[in-house]
Amino acid sequence: MKELILGSFHIPFTRYTVVDEDQLLDYIELVQYNLPKAFELAAKIIERREKIIEEAKEYAQELILAAEQKAAEMLDRHELVQQAQMQAMRIRQQVQQECDIAKDQTIAEIDRIENLAQQELEEMRRKTILECEAIQRGADEYADGVLLDMEQRLSEMLRVIRNGRQQLHVDRPSDFSEGL
Repeated sequence: MKELILGSFHIPFTRYTVVDEDQLLDYIELVQYNLPKAFELAAKIIERREKIIEEAKEYAQELILAAEQKAAEMLDRHELVQQAQMQAMRIRQQVQQECDIAKDQTIAEIDRIENLAQQELEEMRRKTILECEAIQRGADEYADGVLLDMEQRLSEMLRVIRNGRQQLHVDRPSDFSEGL
């Protein structure tokens, strides 16, 4: 958009530039086209977070199953049964803590990215509105200048026409009386 504005016709003695509306609309469409990509990125991050959580759950389940199998093998040995149960519980707690940490970190990252994307979207929207308003003001001023110039020219033409008609009315009676 900056190149469009800098490359467009500048209205002399003003800080306004006439911008090709179609090109500006093309740039706005480009912005609209790219915004879904940012949201798509956020959706992919959410999807990746869910995959990580799912993998962590699978890993936890595998660890739990492994611990339970080990505990089952040790059932025959009374002294080791209690140790196995305690170890399985520790592993479960550790895996649960790791899952919770990974989940919290993923959610925090997604929130950060969503906030950043929202801020960027708002900033782009604000800038676009300001640019559109500036373009509208410039177009209005240009149109007003053109209309004022036309009004002055038409007023001058009307003055010339009135003077010509008045001259015709002043000259006519004397020309008419000389012909008689």
